[in-house]
Amino acid sequence: MTDSPMSASPYEVLGVPASASDEDLRRAYRRLLRETHPDTGGDPQRFIAVQAAWERIGSPDARAQYDRGRSPVGEPASWAPSGPSRAERPASTRPGARTYGHPGGWRRERYLTLLREWVGLGETIPDPYDPVLVRRAPREIRHLLADALAEEETARRLATLGIGYTVWHDVAAGGPDEKIDHVVLGPTGLFAIQSEDFGAPLGIRRGELVGEALAGERPMHELAVRAKAVARSARVKFTGLLLVLPDEHLPTPAESLGSSRGAEQVVLRASVLLTALRDGLPDARPVGGNEIFEVRTRLQAAVRFA
Repeated sequence: MTDSPMSASPYEVLGVPASASDEDLRRAYRRLLRETHPDTGGDPQRFIAVQAAWERIGSPDARAQYDRGRSPVGEPASWAPSGPSRAERPASTRPGARTYGHPGGWRRERYLTLLREWVGLGETIPDPYDPVLVRRAPREIRHLLADALAEEETARRLATLGIGYTVWHDVAAGGPDEKIDHVVLGPTGLFAIQSEDFGAPLGIRRGELVGEALAGERPMHELAVRAKAVARSARVKFTGLLLVLPDEHLPTPAESLGSSRGAEQVVLRASVLLTALRDGLPDARPVGGNEIFEVRTRLQAAVRFA
């Protein structure tokens, strides 16, 4: 169970209120183990989630830590903004990709605004990233923070691509609340990338992601609309439209969802993003040096940041 603002709490997984007694918690856990066990026809993913939930709150000490907003190892959930740590920086000394913009910035600003409105204007918020506060917030607010974190993690990965790549973060794409998280240009093409965290595994049907966690959202359709606006403004063509999800939320490393205006639409796990960008998409035409220079010049002149 990951520490994501969108993840179901252990209490929600076990189907009990946070005020449940230890005995009620134990009974719910045992009942769900029987119902979800794969040997009796249960759902393997739910079975794993039930076990993970019990590890988080099954003992009095673990439950007390969780209720104070702590992780399983006793550390607070680190949802506040931070730069890449030494361990997250590339081990190589070679130059990284050229980057522009502030990844996650727009969503964090929007998160803080809505959080203040929800708590109440004039009320003091000692820590807007306090896990206890975040977990109580409405879905829209939690989703903004979860996507900001996903966006920042993707940005850290993209920075390691190398000097042959250029990355624009938080690119305005049409309306005031419309943006593309990352636009990446390199030898394998031009890509529009959206980083998402809906807090649960998703499926694919008819060229779109599906699942209860989406709450009616159509992320690939929305990315295609935004990419069209940027392509028209900069007079460029995208090679691929990529939706990046946490690894545990997608059953396979990558899936094609068809194409939109010549751009391949792909949903993929975060861990395979760099491979897709470096190796290119199947049947995609490589981009030569002069063409890269021309496309980069057009984007530099046209890109506006959210």
